[in-house]
Amino acid sequence: MADYLPIFLPGNTVTLTASATITGGQLLAVTGNGTVGPAAAGSASFIGVAAGDTGSGGRVTVYPRGTIHEGTADGAITAADQLQAGATGKVKALAAAGAATSADITAARAVIGVALTTATDGTPVRWMAW
Repeated sequence: MADYLPIFLPGNTVTLTASATITGGQLLAVTGNGTVGPAAAGSASFIGVAAGDTGSGGRVTVYPRGTIHEGTADGAITAADQLQAGATGKVKALAAAGAATSADITAARAVIGVALTTATDGTPVRWMAW
């Protein structure tokens, strides 16, 4: 069997092209061929967290899944909550699932990690990206 090396390892960074203005610490989602931008609320294409600020067309370093971050809460978050992308690249708690609906399935696909701390709206929250 031939040797294999992944493109990058969890915990390492990857540099991609920004499709919009990005602020360090924002959640990022894939927006096109080799591009990323601020993740929209409930985005299922979350890729990681921006390491710094950049303008549209610039290069941005991304901390990928598997790393621990401190972001801004979009609404109340309790430690151990599953998280998804909130508004403007923030993180928010995944709503509790009701009866199994297509919305519940879509929301479950958008899980980006788990809260390590509790936070109120607009305050810092520590979380681990999946």
